[in-house]
Amino acid sequence: MNQKPLAPIEPAVRSSPIDTPVTFTPVDWNNKRLFTLFWPLIIEQLLVVMIGIVDMVMVSSVGEHAVSGISLVETINFLIITAFNAIATGGSVVASQYLGRREEKKASGSARQLVYISLIISIALMIITLITKRIMLKSIFGNIADDVMNAADTYFLFIALSYPFLALYTTAAAMFRSMGNSKVPMRAVIILNIFNIGANALLIYGLKLGVAGAAISTFAGRFLTAVLLIYLLVKDKTRIINLSGLFKIKLDKEMIKRILNIGIPSGLESSMFQIGKILITRIFTAFGTAAIAANAVGATINSIAFMPGSGFGMGLLIVAGQCIGAGDYSAAKRYTKKIMILSYLTYLFININIFIFMKPIISIFNLSAEAGELCILFLRVHCVTSTLFWCPSFVLPNALKAAGDAKYVMIVAGCTMWIIRVCLAFLLAFTFGLGPVAVYLAMGADFLFRGIFFTKRWLSNKWKEKKVI
Repeated sequence: MNQKPLAPIEPAVRSSPIDTPVTFTPVDWNNKRLFTLFWPLIIEQLLVVMIGIVDMVMVSSVGEHAVSGISLVETINFLIITAFNAIATGGSVVASQYLGRREEKKASGSARQLVYISLIISIALMIITLITKRIMLKSIFGNIADDVMNAADTYFLFIALSYPFLALYTTAAAMFRSMGNSKVPMRAVIILNIFNIGANALLIYGLKLGVAGAAISTFAGRFLTAVLLIYLLVKDKTRIINLSGLFKIKLDKEMIKRILNIGIPSGLESSMFQIGKILITRIFTAFGTAAIAANAVGATINSIAFMPGSGFGMGLLIVAGQCIGAGDYSAAKRYTKKIMILSYLTYLFININIFIFMKPIISIFNLSAEAGELCILFLRVHCVTSTLFWCPSFVLPNALKAAGDAKYVMIVAGCTMWIIRVCLAFLLAFTFGLGPVAVYLAMGADFLFRGIFFTKRWLSNKWKEKKVI
């Protein structure tokens, strides 16, 4: 399928306060273009993490019951967000491949179908959550103190109402990234952070609404960013991907099938991963408060370290998708290699700094001496194993998904998560008596085996046999 390199796609966008024109050549992503794509993605991922941190800090003034209630809801909410991201991943792959083929109308058609199915799924999840939210909380977390349950119930109400807007934002952001324009979602998240801080200050501190104030702030922020991004895609019909004709609703079963063929396996993969992580946290509870606190701090530090890698993964999905859509498999392999090298170098830089400044960073959290020593042990194991194995296990599979090989990724991720990470963690922790550090050792083993399977699959070229569009 040798083709001549595609000519650059001329910018088909107009400027606005949040939007700047972006041009790209699907099979010719030079270093400048890659840099333009990736730095906003990395900043966006870091800002997304900051939203949750700011919420927890600001609502902590209400009391421990408020923090506990919100944290319970967020555990469930993360699974919902995972579902929306998975559907958006399917839409990104389909749209990117159409752009690689220079079929902009079909790319826009896939964007409209993505909006429809995201709304349908999010409204269904909203209704189910509103009806069963207390039942969910009790069945997952057992007996909960009344004040914590009331806080969780209040927060869950507004969060559930925001699901359609969260789905719309996720969908629109994915389409901007598919066009190579990652600055728009980044700017939207900046606006969301500023709005969230201001609204929290007014509603929590000013109007004394407590948990309800934090929930209303989150709802309003999601509404604002969703409307803003959808408006930008609807208003300009000359945009490479646009949502013109969005309100003339017409479902395209074949297009929806293409999106869900990527989205459903991606969603199952992410859901199994999150459920496995929740199950493993029980190991820390078995070893006392110090282990729980040490893991909480370690997980927070690691989550920030993961964000640049997540940005590289999202970018790889777009770059590889456009190359594969154009039939330029050599370019897909070339850019995948380049992005993997960038990911490794970035992650190496981050982990070296965590390793060097580990004690000062941990001291910020005021841990006990026992918890601090455990946290240092956890981070040392994690810095070594993740530096070596995280990129091929979590960045590389995005190239496979871009080719339509999402089912293979799902099967490998599910097997390594449950057979290696979960089972090995319990075996090492209790049977071999290694204690809570067993979780981090098993995590490293999971990274290793995922990376082996994904690298082998990529080098085998079997992903070239897959067909998305």
